[in-house]
Amino acid sequence: MSKPHSLSKDGRVADAAWAIGLLCVVLAIADAIAGLFAGIGYRLDLWDYRDGIGALMYVFWLACGTAALASLATILGATTGRTGAVATGLIALLIAGITAYIPWSLRQTVRRVPPIHDISTDTVNPPRYVRAAGLRKKTDHSTTYDGPEVAALQSKGYPDIQSILLHAPADKVFETSRAVLIGMGLHLLDADPTERRLEATDTSLLFGFEDDMVVRILEEPGGITRVDARSKSRVGRSDLGINAGRIRLFAATLRKKLGP
Repeated sequence: MSKPHSLSKDGRVADAAWAIGLLCVVLAIADAIAGLFAGIGYRLDLWDYRDGIGALMYVFWLACGTAALASLATILGATTGRTGAVATGLIALLIAGITAYIPWSLRQTVRRVPPIHDISTDTVNPPRYVRAAGLRKKTDHSTTYDGPEVAALQSKGYPDIQSILLHAPADKVFETSRAVLIGMGLHLLDADPTERRLEATDTSLLFGFEDDMVVRILEEPGGITRVDARSKSRVGRSDLGINAGRIRLFAATLRKKLGP
């Protein structure tokens, strides 16, 4: 007389695979939520941003462990014909894989870009913050330019970040620059047509990190208008290349609207 399927060796393995797969789904979802809360907690002033970023390391390793266990459940489910185990294993593997990829990707970016957070098209005479200077906390970076060492790192890492030269009237460039900043989703802090200076703030999605951008517009001889942009993070050492990317996008959009 044959044993019932659930009591056979394959049946027990299949049941175990399904249970492991289900456990992995729960762990993967919990880990993903923990990763999100690392940033949300900082937004709510529950902990320092360094603690939130540090927590992502644990999120990464838990996601890797969950993915490995989910892979085992998927393989066991496939070999024993337990489709439920395969489904739960794959779901857990997908969630854990995405959760692990995000901190891994951030880490790779940190290694690839210069460890700086103050980017300017003019490193000799950087645009000066006025409105944003009064919004920074005591624990935030100063709006003072970070100096020659940072300028050298920027020159090596982002040689394309240069002043924007346009054949357009300065007043038109000012208004177009304001529209570009708003179109990029930045919050406009100040728009001074007399000084032709614009200031705006960009806020990251998860942690709510704030970067301030200032745009300076100057008339040059020969009908040339020179635009210099500077973007600086309020906290952190490396900006993951975001400030340079912001200036690149601003410059490309401005040139597209006004021409070279």
